[in-house]
Amino acid sequence: GLAIQRSTFLFWEKESCTPVTPALSWQDSRAYAIVEEFSTQSEQLWQITGTPLGAHFGGPKFLHMIRENPQLKNRVKNGELYFGPLSAFLSQAMTGTAGVEESIACRSLLYDIHRGDWSDFALNLFGVSPQCLPPLVPVKYDFGYMLDSKIPLAVVIGDQQAALIGQAGLKLGSIATNFGTSGSVQFNAGQNPTIVNGLISSVLYSDENIKYFMVEGTINACNSLFYHLEEELGIPHDKMEWDFRASKTETDGIFIPGFNGLAAPYWMPGFNDVYIDLDKRSDEDEIVRAGMESIGFLVSDILECLEPIMSSKPSLLTAAGGGSRSPLLQFIADLTGISVGHSTMKDRTAYGIFRLLNPTYQSDSSKSVDQIFSPILSQKINEKKLKWRNAIQDNIKL
Repeated sequence: GLAIQRSTFLFWEKESCTPVTPALSWQDSRAYAIVEEFSTQSEQLWQITGTPLGAHFGGPKFLHMIRENPQLKNRVKNGELYFGPLSAFLSQAMTGTAGVEESIACRSLLYDIHRGDWSDFALNLFGVSPQCLPPLVPVKYDFGYMLDSKIPLAVVIGDQQAALIGQAGLKLGSIATNFGTSGSVQFNAGQNPTIVNGLISSVLYSDENIKYFMVEGTINACNSLFYHLEEELGIPHDKMEWDFRASKTETDGIFIPGFNGLAAPYWMPGFNDVYIDLDKRSDEDEIVRAGMESIGFLVSDILECLEPIMSSKPSLLTAAGGGSRSPLLQFIADLTGISVGHSTMKDRTAYGIFRLLNPTYQSDSSKSVDQIFSPILSQKINEKKLKWRNAIQDNIKL
C-alpha cells in the first residue's frame, strides 16, 4: 500500500511515464492569481467538490502551468500527457497502471464528491481536458505488481485519510488529529458527503462496494512552523526543542503564522506573520510558545466548525504524529474542554494502510493511547481564545 501527501501535482508523458514539469507541492501557492480570477465561482466549486478554491489544489495548478508553458497545452491537446497527483504518477511508475484514487482526487478541485466523477463545471472552469486525467479508481484497487516483483499494490490513499483509519478504523463519527509538517483534524462523516463551511469534505475510503467520507480541517504550519521560527529567530535546529521551550514558558501574546498562509477555516494565502503583544525582540521562548499556541487555536476553530455535524461533543480526541507533544496537547485540551490522548503509535498513517490490507485484524483499543491530557479550564484560557479571534478579525482579510 501507498499513503502519500495529497496536493502535489505534475504533468508526465503517458507512454514513457517521464515527468515533463516539476511537481508542485501542497505548499506551492503560485496559482493564487488564478484563485483571485475565479473567486466569483468559489462557492459553487466548494459545493460541488467539497474543497475550497485555493492555490494549493490541482485545478489552479493545472492552469498556472499551462499558462507558464504554452507547449504543454499542445501536448495535452495531442493526448500525450497526463496531469495528476504524485500518487497517480508513482502508481504508474511502479506498476504501469495510472489511476487517481478517490481520496486524493478530492484535492484536485476537479472531482464531484456527490457524483463520484470528474466535474464538468470544474473541468470547464480550469480548462482541463478529461483525456489528460488518469482514470478514477477506488482507494482499494488492484494496480498490479510493483517493479516487476511479486509485491502487489492494492491500496493508494491520502496520508491524512490513512492516519484517521490508523487511529479509528472506519468507525462512524470517529475524530482524530495528526500533527506532522502540517496538521489535520479529521472526522468520519459516514457514507454520505457532507459540506461544512470552512472545512474540506473528502473521500475517506472506497472500494468496489462501499464509500466513506470525512470532513477535515487542515493546518498549514505545524512542525514546519518551528523550522520557520528557527530561521526567523536564529535558533540552531538542534537547539529548538520547541516542546521544552513551550512547557516552561507562558505568554499573553498572539502569533498568527502567515508564511504558508492559513488553511481551515480561514483559507488565506501567504502573508507576513502577525505578532500581537510580541515582536521579534521578545524572548525567543515566548515567541515559540505563542507559535505553538497558534496550532491549538486553529484546532479549536476547526472543532467549532465541526460541531453542527457531530451528534455529541467528543469525550476524547486522539493525537498522533511527530508534533503530538505534551505542551501542545495540554493546550488543546484546555482550549476545547476535551481530553486529548497521545497515540501509542507515532506512525498511524502506516498503520492505517495495514488495517486496510488486513481488515480482519482486531487491535486492542485499550492500548491506543499512552497518556491522556485532561482539560484545565480557566478564565485566562477563555480570554486568550477571544484575543485570538479578535487578532484574526483585525489582521486577516476574511
